[in-house]
Amino acid sequence: MSIKNDAILLLERALAELQKAKGSVTSAVQQIRRAADMVEEKDLSIWCAIQLGEDPYITKMRAVGEAMNASMADTNDKEAIKKAQQLFQEAMKLGIVAESHLSQSEIAIKTDNAGGGYIGISFIEETHATLLHGKKGNDGTYYLNNLLKHLTYVRTEAHRRASKLLTALKYSETPRTAFDVLREAVDDRLLEINPTLAEQLMVAFQAVSSVKPEQWSQALTTCRRIIEGLADMLFPPCDKLHGGRKLGKEQYINRLWAYMDAALVSETNKELAKAHVDLLGLWLEKTHKVTNKGVHSKVDRIDAVKAVFHTYLIVGDLLKYLRNEPSDEKPNIHTATLDELESILSINRNIAKEIIKLRVKNQSLTLEDLKMIPGIGPKTLQMATSSFSFEKM
Repeated sequence: MSIKNDAILLLERALAELQKAKGSVTSAVQQIRRAADMVEEKDLSIWCAIQLGEDPYITKMRAVGEAMNASMADTNDKEAIKKAQQLFQEAMKLGIVAESHLSQSEIAIKTDNAGGGYIGISFIEETHATLLHGKKGNDGTYYLNNLLKHLTYVRTEAHRRASKLLTALKYSETPRTAFDVLREAVDDRLLEINPTLAEQLMVAFQAVSSVKPEQWSQALTTCRRIIEGLADMLFPPCDKLHGGRKLGKEQYINRLWAYMDAALVSETNKELAKAHVDLLGLWLEKTHKVTNKGVHSKVDRIDAVKAVFHTYLIVGDLLKYLRNEPSDEKPNIHTATLDELESILSINRNIAKEIIKLRVKNQSLTLEDLKMIPGIGPKTLQMATSSFSFEKM
C-alpha cells in the first residue's frame, strides 16, 4: 500500500473510534497523529501532540494560554499584552499557528485546570472514568463535568480535523473538467471586480444542478441579469448611437458591442465575440418572455445549462479584455469590515473581531493599538501600514 492509502486507513479507523459511544479518544488522536505525520500535515500533527500532552509544546502552550487569558481579561494591561505577544512569538518557533492551535475555544478548554488543562488526553480519560465509576463529582482537583467538557471538545475537534484531511486525501486526485478550470478562473476574476455579479453567476451554476424546473428558470433569469449588470459596468447606458444601434438601458447587448469595439484590437476576435454575445442575447430574451409568463414547464434544463455555460464563456472573454484601473485610494482602517480585515491582513476571524472591538472601544485605531492585540506581529503591522489608511474619518 502507498503512504497515502495507509494514512487514509488510519484516519478511517480513528473516525470509527471517535464515533463509538465508548471509543477511546486517546487511541483516535494517536492514529490521527500518525496519519498526519505520514502525509506531512504539520499543523494537525502538532495539534494532536498538544492533545496527547507532549513536550516541548505543552509547557509553552500553557504559558501562552494563561498570558492570552490575562491580556484579554484586561485590555489596558500593556504588560500582560506584551508578555502574551512575546510568548506567542516563541511558540511560533515550535510551529504553533494561532488559528490552528490557539483558537478561543481551545484556550478556554486548555486553561481550565478543573478539566485537566494541558495534561494529556489519556490522563483526562482515565480520571473521568475513575470519577464516573466512583460516582464522584470531583476529587478535589479535577471535576467530572469539566473533564467531560474537555473530552467532548477533543472528540468533536479531532473528528472535524480528521474528516477534513480524509476528504482531502481521498479526492485530491479527482479529475477536473476543462469547464471547471474556466469556471474557477472566471469566478475568481469576477469576484475581484464585481463580487455581486460573481455571486449571482455561481448561484446560477448551482441552480442548473437542481431537479426543479423553477430553478432552471431562475438560472436563465439570473444569466440575463448578469449580462445586463456586466454591460452596466463596462459601458453604462447613454443617448448616443453606435453603428446605428441605440445604447439605452434596455439595449445591453448593443452596449457590450460598443465596449468590445473599444477594447478589442483584433477584428477577428471582435466579430467572434460579438456573434457570441448576440447568440446568448437572443436566447436569453426569448427565455425571458417565457419565464415572465410564469411557464416554468417550458424551460428545458439543457437550455438552462447551455445558457449558464455560454454566460461563463462570454464573461471570460469580456474579462480578458477588461482594462484594469485599480484605485490608488487605500481602504480606511476605521471603516474596514470584518471580511476586509481578515482577507487583506491575512489574519483569522477572531483577531479581526478583536480589531473591531478595540476600534469601537477607542473610537479610533493606530498602529500602536494594533500592537496590543495578541496574534498581531510585525508582518501584520507592516501589511496594515501598506494596505490601509489610518486617517480619522
